[in-house]
Order: sequence, then C-alpha cells, then structure tokens
Amino acid sequence: MSDNLVRLLVGTKRGLFVCAEERPGEWRLSAPLLEGREVYFAMREPRSGRLWAASRHRVWGAHLHVSEDGATWRTLDAGPAGGDGGTLEAIWTLAAGHATEPDLLYAGVEPAGLFVSRDGGASWRPVRALNEHPTRVTWQPMGGGLALSDVIVDERDARRVTVAVSAGGVYRSDDGGASWRPCNRGVRACFQPEEFPASGQCVHKLVAHPARPDRLYQQNHCGTYRSDDAGESWTDVTRGLPSDYGYALAVDPHDPDVAFVVPEASSHMRTVVDGRLRVFRTSDAGASWEPLTAGLPQQHAWVGVLREGLATDRHDPCGVYLGTSTGHLFASRDRGESWLPLAAFLPGILCVAPVGGAGGGS
Repeated sequence: MSDNLVRLLVGTKRGLFVCAEERPGEWRLSAPLLEGREVYFAMREPRSGRLWAASRHRVWGAHLHVSEDGATWRTLDAGPAGGDGGTLEAIWTLAAGHATEPDLLYAGVEPAGLFVSRDGGASWRPVRALNEHPTRVTWQPMGGGLALSDVIVDERDARRVTVAVSAGGVYRSDDGGASWRPCNRGVRACFQPEEFPASGQCVHKLVAHPARPDRLYQQNHCGTYRSDDAGESWTDVTRGLPSDYGYALAVDPHDPDVAFVVPEASSHMRTVVDGRLRVFRTSDAGASWEPLTAGLPQQHAWVGVLREGLATDRHDPCGVYLGTSTGHLFASRDRGESWLPLAAFLPGILCVAPVGGAGGGS
C-alpha cells in the first residue's frame, strides 16, 4: 500500500472491519472480522507494526487479539483481570510503552484499572499503586461503567505515564508506575456535591499532542479542557461549543493548537446537538471553535460518536475519520473541511483507528 493511502480499523458492536483506500478517494470495505464481538479498541503498535484489537463477547468475555496483516487475527490466551481484582468486564484501551521498552504494553480495563505486560502481551500484571490508590473510593461508575479509558506514555520520559478514569479523573506517574497522583485542578465534577474535587471527575477522552507532550486536551462529562503543563492545571475551553458534553476528541499531530470534538446534547440524550452531525475544530487551542459540516448530515441525524469514534492520521494536512453509533463512517482528507461517506449501515461503531501508510499509527 502506498504511504499516501490510509487503512482504517473500524471496531463495531458485531465485529471488526477494515476500510482501505485503494486509490485517492476510492475505498474498499472488508467482510466482518472477529465476528460477533464488540471491538472497543484497535491500534497499530508502532515498534513492531503489529495490529491489536480489544473485544468483548457476551458469552466468551473480554479478549485481546493480534494480527500481522489485518486479515488474520490470533486471540491471546492471557489477558488482564478487572482493576478491582475481580472479573474483567472489558479492555478499553491499549498503549505501547516507551521506545526504549519494545516489549512493554499497557492496558486500561473495566472495572477501572491499569495492567502492564513486559513480554509483548503474553502475560499481564496489575499496577497496584494506581489500582489500589487511596482515592479509589471517589471513583464511581457512570453511564458507561467504571473504566480506565486512556493511557499516555510520554515520548520524552518512559517513567511518565498519564491515565484517565471515568469516573475518577486524570492520574499521573513520574516514576514508572510506582506512585500516582490525581491531576484534576480546574476540572469540574458537575455531578458531585463539590464542584472541583481532587479526584472523581468523569474523563471521556484524554489526548496528548505528539509534538508537545505537555499539551493535553480532555473531553469531559462537564466540559472540554486544555492543559499546557502535563496535567498540573487545566483551562476550560468549552466556550463556543453548543454543549459541555461529549465523548470524541482528536488532535492535529502537526499543530498543538488544533483539536477536534463532537459535542453531544446531554448525558441523557447522548446524540449530537440538534440532530446535526458537526465536528468542531479549534485552531487556537480552544479560544474559539468552528463547526465543520460539508458532507455531513445536518437534519435528523440523531447519532452519537463514542470516545474512540474520532481519529486523525499523520498526513499534512491531517485526515480526520468519524464513526457513528448508527454505523456510518466518514472521512476527511483536508483536516475536516469536507467529508466523504465511506460506509453506512454497519453495526454501531465503537472505534476508528487509522493504521496504514504514512497515515499509520494511532
């Protein structure tokens, strides 16, 4: 495949699909893979090039899968447990370790917890300093369960790892996981008696900018936020958006001031505001936002976009990819200015991950 073309892993409620760009603007959708499984997360591991997927099946439970080519997948025998030491409900995210630790992987799970593998996924151990943190008593399940949904390894320092818990907040370790502290100053917990607690916030999506790792963005139950100091403090950048609620968030890898979100009406409705599928983009680190709508439905589009349903590639300008709860898949190859429908009537989309060519990596 040409480096200028893109391949997408599309996880749905009934399996995994591969959507490949064969020529510019021409896409081909595969038959379903991992049939019958809810595929929560997918990624290309940057060191080996292997593809990973995390799934849940109502009979077989939660599993990890690995592939060399995207067409044939192997289910691993081993996997993490629940973060509370009990039954694993789901694996929400995977992250590769630092470049100096080629066999290290992290997994975020439900019930909320962090696990680490030092042998490429063959075995897993709990990160007890986080999973048994004294503030765990402030964590609570929200509408999507109690999950650790994001893991960020600082590319400059293998010992710095930042995670997001829904609902628990952002936590950071600066010593390789031996100790953790909450990093939630300035983030509201609008569902709590105390509006700005030390922990207990409901983080829906957390992203670090690859070119400026101290620049973090988060989409929260109670607003959209930016941090310029690796989570030490947060600035509310919700103003200019039609709602303070949403799940999806992505950044332009070439510009730390550019981010994308898809606001939703409320925690009760969980569909886009006013039935209009709009991706909002900031070009000034959240000081202002503009809706991107060309090619997206603007009437009667009562759809949702989940936390892994929005992604960008590494092209310049970056491509942006969007999957909805109603199984519609859209792509923009011009940083969101215009959108092309790639597929419709898939099972509900849970995750979208660009993995091919120069746009590879997630």
